[in-house]
Amino acid sequence: MQVEQIKEKINLKTKPLGALGQLEELAMQICKVQNTLSPALNNPTILVFAADHGIAQEGLSAYPAEVTPQMVLNFLSGGAAINVFCRQHQISLKIVDAGVNFDFDKDDKLIEAKIAKGTRNFSKENAMTAQQLQLCFKKGEEIISQIVKDGCNIIGFGEMGIANTSSASILMAYLCNLPIEQCVGKGTGLRDQQLQNKIEVLKQAQQIHKSPASVQEALEFYGGFEIAQICSAMLAAYKNNMLIMIDGFIATVAFLCANRIDSNIIQHAIFCHQSDELGHKAILNSLNVKPLLNLGMRLGEGTGCAVAYPIIRSAVVFMNEMASFEDAGVSEKS
Repeated sequence: MQVEQIKEKINLKTKPLGALGQLEELAMQICKVQNTLSPALNNPTILVFAADHGIAQEGLSAYPAEVTPQMVLNFLSGGAAINVFCRQHQISLKIVDAGVNFDFDKDDKLIEAKIAKGTRNFSKENAMTAQQLQLCFKKGEEIISQIVKDGCNIIGFGEMGIANTSSASILMAYLCNLPIEQCVGKGTGLRDQQLQNKIEVLKQAQQIHKSPASVQEALEFYGGFEIAQICSAMLAAYKNNMLIMIDGFIATVAFLCANRIDSNIIQHAIFCHQSDELGHKAILNSLNVKPLLNLGMRLGEGTGCAVAYPIIRSAVVFMNEMASFEDAGVSEKS
């Protein structure tokens, strides 16, 4: 599908040129990805990847580690924010156990992809082994393969894991070549003294591991089974020509990892919102992308994807249903 054909269809709608602003950019992107003038969003799905982190032992979160499995149980029972928003907008929701320190009962909404019961403490050793990272990438691909079979062509990624902002922050510092202070936020609500401790622990971890030689090695060093699986799943979604909804800080760091592996993935990425977490704006700026929303959210779980989804639908609906000047018998600008 030629870009000029898409642009012409958008421009001939009954409106002044560019009057729908970012919706027009979004419609252009979706039509290009799907190679059509009549785009469709099929079986929208959000995956929430959950895992525990050994770095939580250093007290870098305002919440204890047992909140990770407790929140997964909340997701499975339908009581979390992501459940509410997915129900509101008819989005399918699946929870992925990428490495939670808990044994869950079988549940149709739960995808079993546990690598281990949490990563190791990266302030003392590598968060994961090369073999565990390889398994993360295998699991991510397998999950997307199944989702594609369900007819999904637009997918969002959320996460849950106490202390995962620590992994994401140190990964961001490496990927964006920024000092750790510019990448670390208050996460789940740290006080100033706790935030300073978090910065010092992460700085010490940087000294232990030195500079990673690749994205893969950075993931081994700093971990996050959920971050690695999201990275892999995003790459698999791109290979399956899906639209990829990017949530907040941690999901965007996972996207940074994927983008470093294959930069073409950005053509499929829709950045749903700007998180209120400190480093997120800097990442979006480094990617030169414009988020759809800025609501001061910093919850994770994929909530930004779910809240932004109706806007994405609006871009598709106007493209498919809005009359052209000729159809409506409306005179064009002279």
